[in-house]
Amino acid sequence: MAAKSTPEAPAAAAPPARDGTAAHGAPPLFRPGLEGVPATQSAICDIDGRQGILTYRGVPVDQLAHHSSFLETAYLLIWGELPTIFQLNAFQQDVQMHRRVSFRIRDMMKCFPAGGHPMDALQASAASLGLFYSRRALNDPQYITEAVVRLIAKIPTMVAAFQLIRKGQDPIQPRDDLAYSANFLYMLTEREPDQLAARIFDACLILHAEHSLNASTFSARVTASTLTDPYAVVASAVGTLAGPLHGGANEDVLEMLEQIGSPDRVEAWLDQAIASKQKIMGFGHREYKVKDPRAVILQGLAEDLFLRFGHDTMYDVACRLEEVAADRLGPKGIFPNVDFYSGLVYRKLGIPRDLFTPIFAIARTAGWLAHWREQLGANRIYRPTQIYTGSPQRPWLPLESRPAAL
Repeated sequence: MAAKSTPEAPAAAAPPARDGTAAHGAPPLFRPGLEGVPATQSAICDIDGRQGILTYRGVPVDQLAHHSSFLETAYLLIWGELPTIFQLNAFQQDVQMHRRVSFRIRDMMKCFPAGGHPMDALQASAASLGLFYSRRALNDPQYITEAVVRLIAKIPTMVAAFQLIRKGQDPIQPRDDLAYSANFLYMLTEREPDQLAARIFDACLILHAEHSLNASTFSARVTASTLTDPYAVVASAVGTLAGPLHGGANEDVLEMLEQIGSPDRVEAWLDQAIASKQKIMGFGHREYKVKDPRAVILQGLAEDLFLRFGHDTMYDVACRLEEVAADRLGPKGIFPNVDFYSGLVYRKLGIPRDLFTPIFAIARTAGWLAHWREQLGANRIYRPTQIYTGSPQRPWLPLESRPAAL
C-alpha cells in the first residue's frame, strides 16, 4: 500500500512590501480575521484608537451623545450630513408612520418558541420584511429611502413585540405621541418612561449606532455587494452580531461583576484571572489603546441614572475593577470598552439581560444601512482569495481500493 500523502507545507513568505502586501512573486500574506487588512473605503466612521476619538461623518460621538438624538444621528450616518429642521421633522414623521408591523409578522412571532433567543427572533423577523416589501429597486432613490425608514422604524417594534409575546402577552402598539426611544421603552415595559431614562437610552443608541468595519458591518457589506434586498442585509448583520465574540459582552460583564461580588474582592479576583489567562470581560478592544470614548460617556450616563433611580452596588465593583486593572492591564493598552458600563445602564432601565444585544441591533441598524448605501454607490461583489492548505492533487479511487480507516 502506498504511503499516505501529507499536505505540503506552504512556502515561507517573503518579507512584505512597504504597503503591507506580499513581495512580488511571493505567496499572499495571511492575516487571521483579516486583522489590519483594508477591505473597503468609507466616509462613514473614523476611529483614532490612540487618542480615543470616534467620529460619525466627522462629528465627534460625544457631541452627538450630548446634543443630538438617535434619529438625527441615524440621518447623519445614512445620508451623510446633519439634517435641516425640515429634513429632520420629515424623517421623524416618516419613521413614526411606519413603526407598526403587519399582523402576519406578529402571528409568525407567536409561533416562535418562548425559550428562543430574542436575537434569533429578530433575525427571522427582519428577514421576513423582505417578503412584504419584495420589490427590489436598488437604483430607485425612493425605494432606498422607504427601506431605510421601514427598518429604522420596525426593528424596535419587533424586539419589543417578541419580549411580550414570549411572556404570553399581546404586543403593545406604538404610540405616535412618543419619541423614538421613549416609544420603544413604552412598548417594552408597558409604562411611559421617565424623560431622563428615555434621553439616556437615546444616547446609548447613538453610542452603539456605528463603529467602522466590525464583524456585523462587514457581513452587511458583503451581503449588500450581492445586490440583494436591504432586509436580507440587516438580517445577515443581526445573525453576525448574535455571536458571543461580537454582541452580548455586556451581559458577560454583569455576570463577571456579580461573580466578584464586592469591591474588596476585586484585586484578588483580577490577579487570579490574569494568572489563569482568563478574559476580563469589558476590557480591551482591537481599535483602542486607551479607554473607549463610548465607555467614558456611558459611565457618566450610569451615574446620572443612579442619582435619579438609586445606586447599583455593582457599579462600585466596576469602578474598583477599572482602577485596579489600570495598573495591571493599562501598560498593555487594555482599558474598558463600550460593554463595560452599558449593561449597568440597561439594567437600571429595567431591560432584561438577553435583550441587550437586540438593543445593540436597534442602534447598529443605522450604521448597517449607512454602509449598505455606501456599498451600492461603488459596488463590487466581495470575493477575497484564500491560501489553500489541503492535500495536493490526487486521483479518485474506487471504493474497494481505498485504504481502511484507522
